[in-house]
Amino acid sequence: MKPLSSALRALPDELADFLRRALFAIVIGLLVGAVGVAFHYGIDLATELRQEHHWLLCLLPLGGLAIVLLYQVCGMEKDQGTNLVLVAVREHEPMRLRTAPLIFLSTILTHLVGGSAGREGAALQLGASISSKIGHKLGLEPEEGRILTVCGMAAAFSALFGTPLTAAVFALEVVHVGVIQYAALVPALLSSLVGFLLAGWLRVPPTAYTVSGLAVLSPLSLLQMVVVGALCAVLAVFFCTVTHGAGHVYTKVLPDPRLRALVGGALVLLLSLLDGGLSHQYYNGAGGNLVEAAVTAGGMDVEPWAFLAKLLFTAVTLGAGFRGGEIVPTFACGATFGCVAAPFLGLSPSFGGAVGMVATFCGVTNCPLSSILLAYELFGGDGLPLYALAIAVAYRLSGYSGLYSEQQIIYSKRVPREIDRKAE
Repeated sequence: MKPLSSALRALPDELADFLRRALFAIVIGLLVGAVGVAFHYGIDLATELRQEHHWLLCLLPLGGLAIVLLYQVCGMEKDQGTNLVLVAVREHEPMRLRTAPLIFLSTILTHLVGGSAGREGAALQLGASISSKIGHKLGLEPEEGRILTVCGMAAAFSALFGTPLTAAVFALEVVHVGVIQYAALVPALLSSLVGFLLAGWLRVPPTAYTVSGLAVLSPLSLLQMVVVGALCAVLAVFFCTVTHGAGHVYTKVLPDPRLRALVGGALVLLLSLLDGGLSHQYYNGAGGNLVEAAVTAGGMDVEPWAFLAKLLFTAVTLGAGFRGGEIVPTFACGATFGCVAAPFLGLSPSFGGAVGMVATFCGVTNCPLSSILLAYELFGGDGLPLYALAIAVAYRLSGYSGLYSEQQIIYSKRVPREIDRKAE
């Protein structure tokens, strides 16, 4: 009876705490979700304008320069992008509210002129900067402030991409690999679902793909998934190495960020011209078209080297100082690689593209649970055990590389012990 009476006495405090966090989560979901919806429509409008007016690609050097100057004028030239978000969650470091409009405008400008960059990484910065600022303004304790920042990340990702489960778990999983702060699970899910519902109400369609030629669970398909997962681990390490390396090369050769932006924009323009002219635009933008071609269309128009071309476009774009994210370009690289490799392993190109997409995502983010949920939300429940196996293999074999240098690896991938190191 004693434990029961203690629990009853603590119930009012627990209920008040639960309701307070739920209220914060709903408010963040509505506020950040609305910003995410506006961001979605801004990206779509920029993409439509670029595809209608091909000459906009000629503005790539000026677009890059404008972005660099914008950050310099606002005193944010040393902004760390998504890495700053991870620090904000881990250490309750304040994020400047100006981060939100800066990443909003600069990412749209990147897409308008044809830079190869994603949008989900930018959405994380949008949501985190808004919710972090609210938390500091309210004077919340560090633990509460971190939960609020996670809610903002989840709401923005969910509103933009339409994957609420993935968004909530990714916001929790990406900061500390091997450790999830479950105290933030309810608020993160609530914010994510509110953002998702708001986006649906405002006519933002969730992202989904139709997979054909799904493999049947069997000893052979298990072996095939192990091989695909191992190959995607190699691709993930290569993706991170090239994108990080491009930034280092730019900085070493061209110390002035304004010159880097001009030269980088000119290089992306040159690559676009060599690829097929201004009207082709196959590798410009985020890369959703490549995922569609690889998964939904079964790789009919995917060149064998498409994943390398997309990686090159992305590394040259982001290394030069353009703004955006790496997640959708990662999807594109993984999907195009998977659909090309699949026939050699006896798999359909469509299914191979789907597996390659989520396994490569796991390899670059070190987030296996989020990747499994992503497979479920994008492709449906059929074949989920096979996706999960490929994802697990990619996670295990991708080492300690990652997109985000501030990501902390708490537990070894090889043995169950703590190592506490940062991703490379």
